[in-house]
Amino acid sequence: MKKIFYFLTLSLFALNINAQKEWEGKFEQLGTNLPTPNEYRTGSGAPGESYWQQKVDYDMEITLDDAKQTITGSEKIHYHNNSPDQLNYLWIQLDQNMRNKNSNTYKTMAVGGAKENDTIPAKIFSQYMDTPDLERGFNIVSVTDDKGNKLPYIINQTMMRIDVPQPIKSGGEFKFRISWNYNINDRMSEGGRSGYEYFPKDDNYLYTIAQFFPRLAVYDDANGWQNKQFLGRGEFALEFGDYKVAITVPADHVVASTGTLQNPKDVLSAEHLKRFEMAKKSFDKPVIIVTEDEAIENEKTKDSKNKTWVFDAKMVRDFAFASSRKFIWDAQAVQLENSAPLAMSYYPKEGNPLWEEESTKAVVATLKTYSKFTIEYPYPKAISVHAASIGMEYPMICFNFGRPNEDGTVSDRTKYGMIGVIIHEVGHNFFPMIINSDERQWTWMDEGLNTFVQYLTEQEQYVDFPSRRGPAANITPYMSMPKDQIRPIMTNSEQIKQFGWNAYAKPATALNILRETIMGKELFDAAFKEYATRWAFKRPQPADLFRTLEDASAVDLDWFWKGWFYTVDHVDVEIEDVRWMKIGAKPQMASVDKTPVEETSKKKKKKKKKKSKVEEVVEMPKEKKEAEAATDFSKGPKPFVLAETDARMYGEYRNKVDDSKIIAEASKKNFYSIKFANKGGLVTPIILEFTFKDGSKTIERIPAEVWRMDEESITKTFSFEKEVTNIVLDPLKETADTNTENNVFPKVEAKSKFDKLNGKA
Repeated sequence: MKKIFYFLTLSLFALNINAQKEWEGKFEQLGTNLPTPNEYRTGSGAPGESYWQQKVDYDMEITLDDAKQTITGSEKIHYHNNSPDQLNYLWIQLDQNMRNKNSNTYKTMAVGGAKENDTIPAKIFSQYMDTPDLERGFNIVSVTDDKGNKLPYIINQTMMRIDVPQPIKSGGEFKFRISWNYNINDRMSEGGRSGYEYFPKDDNYLYTIAQFFPRLAVYDDANGWQNKQFLGRGEFALEFGDYKVAITVPADHVVASTGTLQNPKDVLSAEHLKRFEMAKKSFDKPVIIVTEDEAIENEKTKDSKNKTWVFDAKMVRDFAFASSRKFIWDAQAVQLENSAPLAMSYYPKEGNPLWEEESTKAVVATLKTYSKFTIEYPYPKAISVHAASIGMEYPMICFNFGRPNEDGTVSDRTKYGMIGVIIHEVGHNFFPMIINSDERQWTWMDEGLNTFVQYLTEQEQYVDFPSRRGPAANITPYMSMPKDQIRPIMTNSEQIKQFGWNAYAKPATALNILRETIMGKELFDAAFKEYATRWAFKRPQPADLFRTLEDASAVDLDWFWKGWFYTVDHVDVEIEDVRWMKIGAKPQMASVDKTPVEETSKKKKKKKKKKSKVEEVVEMPKEKKEAEAATDFSKGPKPFVLAETDARMYGEYRNKVDDSKIIAEASKKNFYSIKFANKGGLVTPIILEFTFKDGSKTIERIPAEVWRMDEESITKTFSFEKEVTNIVLDPLKETADTNTENNVFPKVEAKSKFDKLNGKA
């Protein structure tokens, strides 16, 4: 018998475990979905006491050849191994190699096969269906140690492994050198995040140069080496370090760059230097350092001599620059709490008048708002460079689209598009240039968080800004797509479908809903600022964000992360049924076409017809009849009874309630029992707007945890002294509900008749 009991016990235990594995509710904790806390990353979402990251310093000399459109460079690299591990080799990123003829970027593009009689634009064909016939990618000239000895290396597509002579021990360092060159790509025909734009009317080039040097890949506690190949979409994982960069360009070029200019007297005229110093004290408007007239004259010179601009940058994770003789240049100081960085813009005449009016203003707005919601901007400047058809970011500098028509006119779409992209790209200084997430793996951690604060900036700094991403209602077209067309936010950058929706809009909207509807602005803002402070100049993982927002707010958000970030569920809650009830109410028999009096008098005249046996069998159950009839309030309240409490219900609890008082108070009220159906699968707060007979309104807010016992259907009762005439779910469109037609009561199909009955038609 004991054996049988033991067997049954084990069987039941196994069934229970299997049931738990098969069913994991939407309110179960994330648990093992998140990495186990350790000495590097704590369960609170903060860096651990032994947190570490590598440091890489660069000393570079770069030459831009304006005649041949080439970059030639050499760099001294100082690698600091702060990890607890011994390193036998180093991985270097060679991003320009994605443009090689044999690049996997081209080989892995799948855009659909060409069919008979198809018409395909040549540009699309050349970019996606044809192997490029151009010499692109890095030409590595030499790799040596700091004494000039050759180092063995292997190039694998966009990654290069350098074998070090001796293992780099924990706490050790290694110095080496790389020399290289490459042909700059034509952005306007080949595309790309950096490259050149040619202006045939004045025979000049505008260069926006990035990913131009071999850069160390990340080695961290989460992945070891982050040496996933660069296919073009998943961006960059980079180490912080100090940079000294000497950039040689034609003498008539103006250079914008990451870092602080070290030799202004060597490269600027006395007048330009004077204006530059004035800009450092101008807090109300930009000072134009190089005017449009001066830039136009500059376009004509084609100076054969060169100048070298020297820049120094501390604690940055990357470096980029722009160079052209076409540049107009303006700058303005931004007063923050503890510093006054410069907001600057560089743009050709083709960008005016729009850029002179709006660019630096947008940079100022960005630094102020982002500093408020994250950390104070720590760098000495932030630059916006005008470059057609692009939006791309680097430390202290970004490249932005937004060009007026040739006659200088500007549509609202162009104007707000330009302001939006400047805010977004300058905002990337915070995500991921300072709060240094791994873009190669998690696009949403920089694009999504940045788009969210971009939305806050647009709304805070501009009147009636037409924000595209952020408001909950704007995400519903994406959320209601067929499930095979979308992917969870927690998807690697290269596997994302609907890239803009998934990596930018959905996480930004999720955070906005979290701030405005679930947590409240005060709690959210404090927790979000805590995340930014904890992880500034460090490398956060998704779990660090999730855990920090919960840790700093005392709000359990596991259900939210699971639904919004790990699934493709959407919000679609239906008001399925509403029951109006009153104590002792006499049910009315009105229809939507006849008044109660007419209905009653006619029924008195009718003789009660005896039901046949067939009718008795097929007659609809009473409950179903009532459910179908519950489309409006025309039949009046249904009665219910409050009874005095039986003494046996108290047990040992001796304090009795005043039954008569409770019944008397309840008798004055209308009760509305509302049944909600979760059609979309994503649990959400319930927000209801009740309109009363006297025209007044009230809003009730119910947390998402109301679904925790039943994730598909719930019923909740509300009481009011006044009669309700209309109920709207999600009245302010806060939750991204994809179907608003089932959010109202009286139901859509009954509403016109109900309005007619109540004299509203």
